Amino acid sequence: MTLQIGVIGTGAIGQDHIRRITQALSGARVVAVNDINPQQARDTVARYQLDAIVHTDAHALVADPAVQALLVTSWGPTHEEFVLAAIAKGKPVFCEKPLAVTAEGGRRIVDAEIAHGKRLVQVGFMRPYDAGYRALKDVITSGKIGAPLMLHCAHRNPSVGDSYTTPMAITDTLIHELDVLRWLLDDDYVSAQVVFPRKSSHASSHLADPQIVLLETTRGVRIDVEIFVNCQYGYDIQCSVVGESGVANLPEPASVLLRSEARLGTTILTDWKQRFIDAYDVELQGFINGIRDGALTGPSAWDGYAAAVAADACVKAQETHQVEAISMGERPVFYPR
Repeated sequence: MTLQIGVIGTGAIGQDHIRRITQALSGARVVAVNDINPQQARDTVARYQLDAIVHTDAHALVADPAVQALLVTSWGPTHEEFVLAAIAKGKPVFCEKPLAVTAEGGRRIVDAEIAHGKRLVQVGFMRPYDAGYRALKDVITSGKIGAPLMLHCAHRNPSVGDSYTTPMAITDTLIHELDVLRWLLDDDYVSAQVVFPRKSSHASSHLADPQIVLLETTRGVRIDVEIFVNCQYGYDIQCSVVGESGVANLPEPASVLLRSEARLGTTILTDWKQRFIDAYDVELQGFINGIRDGALTGPSAWDGYAAAVAADACVKAQETHQVEAISMGERPVFYPR
């Protein structure tokens, strides 16, 4: 049976997922699309040669009986509305991050899903599907380096546009670490602090860049994450786990070691899509397979909510320059670890 998917939002990530479903994955096809710009939706249907209806109203797409599952890849502030609509119709929904733009919105989605009685929501955090992070988690789980004590991480982009603001370093950039490090350690955060080193001359006048976020978990693990979005040299993701008896580092992306012109070196990627392209394929195939098998296993609404709570504390810490508490309440039994 082929799963029939409706896509709300045909911007860059929406089109990339449509390409993925149409050209790379199995078990699903796109049967309906919607975008705030109807012409862009029509152009997308033509570009990917879809046999799909263009709905001018997103709620009509959600209600369409031909649509069995949804992808929400629209503007972030609309995510909560459309995810809640999908839950109300009992339809599985894959929502790109953020699940909601506030922790309160994420909690409303969690409560709605629990009331429905079955998991319907998967959040588009792709890093737990990355082969490197999975290998790193296997080392931690195996006990080869003992209990984790500290993590040293970095999230570096070559540059960002003038519209990028200081809080976006948390809500658009760090949000991926906030999710994947919880998963990596099977732990939750209890506090956050943000410190600001000397500002890069490449940063816009209104942007504090770089930043260092300091996190503490319930088990006492200390985490530092460098966020540097104008590093110039490439897109670089680092994670070093210091354990009681060893250190494990996130593998570098595969690259040819080149000896040429009196130099020895490897290529550094410059685009986030290149770095995690395989993970995007695996996560969306996992969503399709989960619906087929009757149980979603990817990042849940609770994970989306937990990331939002932590992000709110980090943004507050940017403003107060103090250590801010992180409290999300007890994890519902509805969402087992």
